[in-house]
Amino acid sequence: MTSVQLSLIAIAVRGRFKSKGPLQILRSRNGSVRGLILALLAGLLWTVTPASAGDEPDLIFRRSTVFKLISPNDKLATYGVDDPEVEGVACHFTVPEKGGFTGWLGVAEQVSDISLACRQVGPIRFKGKLEQGDDMFRQRRSLFFKKMQIVRGCDAKRNVLVYMVYSDKLIEGSPKNSTSTVPIMPWGAADTAIQKCGEFVQ
Repeated sequence: MTSVQLSLIAIAVRGRFKSKGPLQILRSRNGSVRGLILALLAGLLWTVTPASAGDEPDLIFRRSTVFKLISPNDKLATYGVDDPEVEGVACHFTVPEKGGFTGWLGVAEQVSDISLACRQVGPIRFKGKLEQGDDMFRQRRSLFFKKMQIVRGCDAKRNVLVYMVYSDKLIEGSPKNSTSTVPIMPWGAADTAIQKCGEFVQ
């Protein structure tokens, strides 16, 4: 969510509740569901900080899929991200991004249709010990609770890195997923020290 979008939501919430904190907001609504939602939103505004540039994937391109006359279009967006624990591996994923005013404000819940492709882009070197199913990358997919995750594993028998993307929620996630594999191969004639991913699994 951009600082402009956060500011717009903050103006709306703080204009309604002025200097009240999240607990005061909740009490003012007599414990209602609506009060709980507003308290969660207010708590986010009081505590959220923008992600640093290093935490963000690289946007490769976007293409519109649904035209909207006034508000932003629905889009497909393709991003690239390097594996922070395995040098020489990069993944690209494509996600739907809802438009409309809720999408522009960053409060729309995004769908779970995500595709994934991971490739070797240089000599593969492990930076440390890894666990099967470790998070390689995660990204928020709704204002609360839903997130997309790319997790990593090792097929030690074949010396292949396995990446899977899926989305989950606090209560119920989605079975939709996509898997991509990266065989660990020499990178040029000079790359003779081929590491075994199984030796780095805890």
